[in-house]
Parts: sequence; C-alpha cells; structure tokens
Amino acid sequence: MASWPRVVVVGPGGVGAYFGGMLARAGAPVTMLGRPGGQSAHLVAMARHGLRLETLSFDERVPVETATCADVVATADLVLFSVKTLDTDEAARTIAPHVSDRAAVVDLQNGVDNPDRLRDAGIDPIVAVVYVAATVETPGEVRHRGRGDLVLGHRSRASEVARVAAWFARAGVPCRISQNVEREQWFKLILNSMTNAVSALTGASYGNLAVFEPTWQVARDVAREGIAVARAAGHDFDQETLIAQGLEVCRAVGAATSSTQQDIARGRLTEIDALNGFLARHGSQLAIETPINRVLWALVKLREQQDEQHHHKRTADA
Repeated sequence: MASWPRVVVVGPGGVGAYFGGMLARAGAPVTMLGRPGGQSAHLVAMARHGLRLETLSFDERVPVETATCADVVATADLVLFSVKTLDTDEAARTIAPHVSDRAAVVDLQNGVDNPDRLRDAGIDPIVAVVYVAATVETPGEVRHRGRGDLVLGHRSRASEVARVAAWFARAGVPCRISQNVEREQWFKLILNSMTNAVSALTGASYGNLAVFEPTWQVARDVAREGIAVARAAGHDFDQETLIAQGLEVCRAVGAATSSTQQDIARGRLTEIDALNGFLARHGSQLAIETPINRVLWALVKLREQQDEQHHHKRTADA
C-alpha cells in the first residue's frame, strides 16, 4: 500500500475539517492551519482532543496537528485550500511562498473565479467541486449531515488529479474526475444560488425550502437566470435536468441549512457576492437580466449590514 501524503488544511472550517478529517481517519498525517495571531477555540479543541467527526455512518475522534504559521505548508504533499471566498487573496498570498514543487493544492471553495485568484498568487490548483453538508457547530467537532463527495479536475495535470483522487478514495471520499471542471463549477454555482440565499433569509433547511412550492419556484427562477448567464459564458445546461438535480441535492441533505444561513446566524459576512451576486454581476456585463438573483443578493447584503450595525451598537452600549 502506498504511503499517505502529508496534508495541510488551510481554513479548517466545516468543509476543510471534514475532508481533512477523513484523510486523518484513514491514516494520513494532517495539520489544520488556522489564522495567524492566536489560536481559535476550534483549533485549541482539535489540538487537545483531536477532531471529532460526527457523520451519518460513524462518530469518532481522529488525531490531527494544528498550526497558525503558514510555513507548515512547506511540509505538505497535499494542501486543501478551503478558506471563505472573502479570505482567498490574503490566504493565497500567505501560503504561496511555502508551497513546494511536489505539493498538490486542491481548491475546495465555492465560486467560479477563486481558482484564478489562486493562480494570480502563484498557485495553480486542482479544482474541487464539493458536495457535502458539514458544519462546525462546536469547537473541535464537525457534524456531517449529507453527501461528502468531490468532482476534481485540472486543465492539464491529469496524472496529478488521478493521484489526488486515489488518496481521497482510499479515505472513503467518493471522487469523480471531470475533463471540464469549469462547467462543473458553474453547475454547482447555480445549485448553490438556488438555495443558499433563501435558506439564509428564512432559516429554512434545504429540505423544507424544496417542498414549499413558492420558495422552490424562486429556486427555479434563479436557475433559469443562472443558466442564461452560464450559456453566455460558454457553458450550456438543460434547465429541467439541472433543477431536478437541485431537488435531489436538497432531499439528500434534508435538514441541513446553507453555509450562507450559518454565516448569518453567527453574525459573519457571507459568500453571497460569489453566488447570486456573481450571477447578477456577470449577467449585467453580458446584458442578461437577473432580477431574482439581484434581489436575493441585495436582501442578504442588507441583512449583513443590519447585523453589523447591531453589533456596533451592542459594543458601544457595553
């Protein structure tokens, strides 16, 4: 049996910690890299007790290392890049000087343009399109509520993609290799945009928003607009097929809520600019009307603004 790669997870939130944790559970040496300047409660808990993986099929603690200094990336054979979109540029610039020639960097983020932002920082990543419902609800613990598979691809490095896919498969993570991963990214972008904002604004789970016909009609309208933008960008989709697959995803993750909803609930900035906001901006550039995406983007941005104002007021009154 081939040896395991040394793994560093850059941004060990729900997605990064889940996939890094699955590799650690299988035997890979994994380091969770947090933000510089002090350890978070999540990092402290993992350092003390390991990472708890509470999944649909098992509940275990797995040993992981933790770090806050980016030079640990120099030891990695496999880097999982899973920071929030808002942190992409800074995190990429921080780790870029430490990424060795032997290391494969896998971009696990939402959004279509993040791989280009990594390339601008000098990192040419393997792109991963992620399908998992996994959250950090308690420091040091990841709760898995559905799926947990990846679609991997790169424009030219087929052998490296195959090697990384094999590592994940050995760790129990289903992987599919795509010859057109950019199209897969657009597909996932539209699926996310169909549900994330509605979940964030209402607190509804994926399952509930899909079975309530008025909100599922909103999701259908988002898909229609998103497909028009994607088509203009060179990626064609069949509308009814995509919507049916969106419904299948919602049923598969059931009671889970979107990452956007979780950010709102915790008073954090969301990735809405990379979802409905992205479709609205690109639609405008391509002279395609996207009124539903623009409204959802605007409402989530207003919610963020209101939450920030309330936070400042509470701080001032304290």
